[in-house]
Amino acid sequence: MPTIGETITYQELTERQKVAILLMTLDIETAAKIFHHLDPQDVEAIAVEIANLQGVRAEVIDQVVEEFYQLMTAQRFYIEGGLEYAQQLLEKTFGPERAREIIEKIRALTTIRGFDILKEADPVQIASFLSKEHPQIVALILSHLPADQTAAILEEFDDEFRADVIMRIATMGKVSPHLIEQIEQVVERVAEATLSQSAAVQGGSEVVASILNRMSSSQTKMIMDYIASKNPQLADEISKKMFLFEDIVLIDDRGVQRILREVDKKDLALALKVASEKVKEKIFKNMSERAAQTIKEELEFMGPVRLKDVEAAQARIVEIIKQLEEREEITISGRGGAEEVFV
Repeated sequence: MPTIGETITYQELTERQKVAILLMTLDIETAAKIFHHLDPQDVEAIAVEIANLQGVRAEVIDQVVEEFYQLMTAQRFYIEGGLEYAQQLLEKTFGPERAREIIEKIRALTTIRGFDILKEADPVQIASFLSKEHPQIVALILSHLPADQTAAILEEFDDEFRADVIMRIATMGKVSPHLIEQIEQVVERVAEATLSQSAAVQGGSEVVASILNRMSSSQTKMIMDYIASKNPQLADEISKKMFLFEDIVLIDDRGVQRILREVDKKDLALALKVASEKVKEKIFKNMSERAAQTIKEELEFMGPVRLKDVEAAQARIVEIIKQLEEREEITISGRGGAEEVFV
């Protein structure tokens, strides 16, 4: 059976897969030095891609290396004379169409570095500055920041402005060049760094769900009510993605019993490793005494486990819950309300 690497084409490659292939062409020492400068999460993700991309065809490797060469050439032109100068030289070197593609990537890479500066800034200061900007610009900027930081910034806005920004993040797609120019100016002033443009952003219901999971229940309810009044389908989509493992306490006993029939007992024990006592009580009272005792003993003698393994087990259980809810076999009440449980 052919591997992913043997069948994948250059056009199908993600940016992360391209990085993985490029690193595969280097010697171990050089690749390790590059890894040293990356975030641990990026290292882990790229390592997974390297593991999956076995037997990549020579022509695909050549295309990846050629793209890297073009980007490095563009970076040099950009540093020497700015974006316009770089575009002129790139058009002469690679042609107009390819030059435009390269410039877009240079803009995106530069924007990412610029937003990294903002990630270190104080949320109160950022909120104070952004509150004077148009909600669409604020939405674009916040969509680049970590969910925790975004939630803290949103807490500083008044109710109407906050809800408007959240709505715009949820529905965000491509961004017009005119708006990008305004965003550049704003981020430059906030971060005191010169940033370039980007044609796409991280947005959508998952980003909003992640943000709202970190906000107070009253703020979440107000924002969800606002989104529902404008776009009920979007509100429903966000709501479904907001379910946490701890929200199992919001399900009635019959529903919990139905869930437990589908859950792998090893996953259950692992998921309960860091669960609150309220969650454990909810689970145990809906199991037979013997089954509950078995899980309790497994928890008692379980040694240290990786947090990501616990989170993965919880995610698998949450997925089962979502599937059962979609089939209307269980009902989740009070989700996102004051009864949320956090551990």
